[in-house]
Amino acid sequence: MSKLKIAVQKSGRLHDDSMKILKEIGISVDNGKDQLKASARNFPLEVFYLRNGDIPQYLRDGVVDAAIIGENVLIEKGDDINIVEKLGFSKCRVSIAVPKASKVKSLKDLEQKRIATSYPNTVNYFLDLAGIKANLHIINGSVEIAPNIGLADGICDIVSSGSTLFKNGLKEIEVLLKSEAVLATSPRISAENQTIINKIQFRLKSVLKGRENKYVLLNAPNEKLDRIVEILPGMNSPTILPLVQKGWSSLHSVINKNDFWNVIDELKASGAEGILVCPIENMVL
Repeated sequence: MSKLKIAVQKSGRLHDDSMKILKEIGISVDNGKDQLKASARNFPLEVFYLRNGDIPQYLRDGVVDAAIIGENVLIEKGDDINIVEKLGFSKCRVSIAVPKASKVKSLKDLEQKRIATSYPNTVNYFLDLAGIKANLHIINGSVEIAPNIGLADGICDIVSSGSTLFKNGLKEIEVLLKSEAVLATSPRISAENQTIINKIQFRLKSVLKGRENKYVLLNAPNEKLDRIVEILPGMNSPTILPLVQKGWSSLHSVINKNDFWNVIDELKASGAEGILVCPIENMVL
């Protein structure tokens, strides 16, 4: 039986989040320390642990069939690679930053300035869009130090919390793009392995949908059900079950996490009692 070869970053936050979501979709991977690859015990899958920047070429050459990778890396090195699912974790942004005392306030102020970066293709794309000419210094590794040693007037790098910029006396002036982890596939993936990817994608969608929602149970007097049902439409409509206590019912529904507290406040104001909220592991639609 064919095994799907999937690449993940060999270390760091993206690695940890990637292995976590594979576990959440029911794939058990035995990974001894410093292994370069490992097989799943219960799924036709081999995981390859690779440097993030090398993964686009491995996908392009068909060495691996798929990858969990930062979208920013594909924009820089693999814009021909197919993204099949955005995964909602390891979020960051690719930004321009300059020293706090710099007079540079926006992208247009970078005309003829020096920019240190590990993302030359991305920077050049946005500079060209803005009609700006700047001098790039390509650095593999930490670029934050470049302005402090006089190598550059600013940098372009990935930013998560912004703490690294702060520690190096830099301020963010322009966000070029936002990024998150994605599932990507090789242009050379076989039909058999595409079927395996489809199964993985189905499971991922169920987990991601579960993360977006919360399961809610509540009690309410029957005379207030119509109003509460308006607030709680659920996926199709809420489940309503009679309680032993005459004139009362229990309602079960799903609330999107972005609307959660507003909906809860409205439910309480409309007579809901005993509200119980549960996380959802998976939502299979």
